[in-house]
Amino acid sequence: MEDNVRETIRRLILDAGACAVGFAEATAVDDADMALYDRWIAAGAHGEMSYLDRYHDVRRDPRLLLDGAQTVISCAFDYRPAVRHPLFADYALGSDYHEVIRQRLTPVAEAIRGRFGGETRICVDTAPIRERYWAARAGVGRIGLNGTLIVDGIGSKVFLAEIIWTGTVTPDVSRLGDSCMRCGACLKACPGKALRGDASLDARRCNSYLTIEYRGELPQDLHLPGRIYGCDICQDVCPHNLTDRATSIAEFSPSEALMRLDAAALSAMTPDSYRTIFRHSAIRRTRLPHLLRNLLHHSHNP
Repeated sequence: MEDNVRETIRRLILDAGACAVGFAEATAVDDADMALYDRWIAAGAHGEMSYLDRYHDVRRDPRLLLDGAQTVISCAFDYRPAVRHPLFADYALGSDYHEVIRQRLTPVAEAIRGRFGGETRICVDTAPIRERYWAARAGVGRIGLNGTLIVDGIGSKVFLAEIIWTGTVTPDVSRLGDSCMRCGACLKACPGKALRGDASLDARRCNSYLTIEYRGELPQDLHLPGRIYGCDICQDVCPHNLTDRATSIAEFSPSEALMRLDAAALSAMTPDSYRTIFRHSAIRRTRLPHLLRNLLHHSHNP
């Protein structure tokens, strides 16, 4: 009976657009993994992302996110675009994934409660939950040297989300012990040498962090070799990403207005045009002045 429930839920989530789904028992995170996270925070490698140094008790135990939680259902959604933009990371070309995935998973959570009972909570990169850890523990994929979650046959260009549920099913086989090819291509290609070789990074040296999260003045000698919002280099060189597959989720396709943006158009952008073009985009996480700040360091600028 539990297997039927599990596979019915898996099918509901796949039909909602996910490319992979896995189930794990909701319990405390392994001590070794939490120790690695604590050392990462203590070293200041999270930069100015102070929110990562909060709610350590919840990061250790997702059951604190929902009373009576028994199961973490991990979901991966492929966002790889059919066309790419020279200035913006692939993940940000379509509509904001927070909105898209929550809209797609809300009917699924309602169906789980209606058919099988219990309570649910959807998490889409907003709750303090160790998403890649739980995706690997639920068998969705393996964690690469660059810290990304790699789904077999899909690659690492995926968004992760969770449905925490008070119901129980047989867990999928964990892939926490699995590794990527360990070819080291990502370590060699990282422009800032931010990757530490243990599936973590020093955000202070990461172009994605510097162009999205960091609010201060960028180092004068910083040269952004491609994008001014995000990076993608460590994923682009990864052998697991050598596929022509493009996402089937329409909301993740870029708008024509965004694809027309180049350095000159961005330089001339007004606050009103910025709000119009990026109204439902994750790029709004970085305000126009910061995009223009980043543009000054763009290596392709004359």
